[in-house]
Amino acid sequence: MADACIVFSDLTPGYDRHPAVHQLDGRVAKGALLAVVGGNGSGKSTLLKGIVGMLKPMGGACTVTPGTGIAYLPQQSELDRSFPASVRELVALGLWPRRGLLGRHRAVDRQAVSSALAAVGLAGFEGRSIGALSGGQLQRALFARVLVQDAGLILLDEPFNAIDARTLADLVALIKAWHGEGRTVLVVVHDLDLVREHFPEALLLARRPVEWVVASRLPNLAHRTA
Repeated sequence: MADACIVFSDLTPGYDRHPAVHQLDGRVAKGALLAVVGGNGSGKSTLLKGIVGMLKPMGGACTVTPGTGIAYLPQQSELDRSFPASVRELVALGLWPRRGLLGRHRAVDRQAVSSALAAVGLAGFEGRSIGALSGGQLQRALFARVLVQDAGLILLDEPFNAIDARTLADLVALIKAWHGEGRTVLVVVHDLDLVREHFPEALLLARRPVEWVVASRLPNLAHRTA
């Protein structure tokens, strides 16, 4: 059995004394590619924030293997696009675990940002304002920020919302590449057809019950996500 990257022990995450998921038990193996699915309000985003440490559990525990770097991509709605930042500056934020927020970027860092932008199809966009990007371009830039973090555990919250088909295909290819490199990837996804096609495993959240399933079984469980 593969070593665990994440272990949930009777975990109950939530906000302001309101549980989002009740008593989650289970493990995510190192190198897993896992879709997190469920209806609105089922706790998907809350679970990711609990894993990354943004929320303290109301009960139980979530344990990430010590020494595992975490890259977290929140929903676009949580990003202030009016902030006067360039694409280069947005992507370079991914370097802060190594350089600090006020650390000086070296030539190797600037090259890492340029390489990440090229990998997501945004070469030449370094100086553009984030407010001038389309939804798909912004999501590509956010994936570039994940790339420069070089993390072992990647958490993506609804990365496929409001993007075109070409961007969707490119981002799925990046996710599969991370999986192929042995990284552990958790993705919140609403489109069950997309899950069945591209994800080997899924965690179905519906407050109660919670199920770990083979993604191909999701059609028989879809009615339980509401």
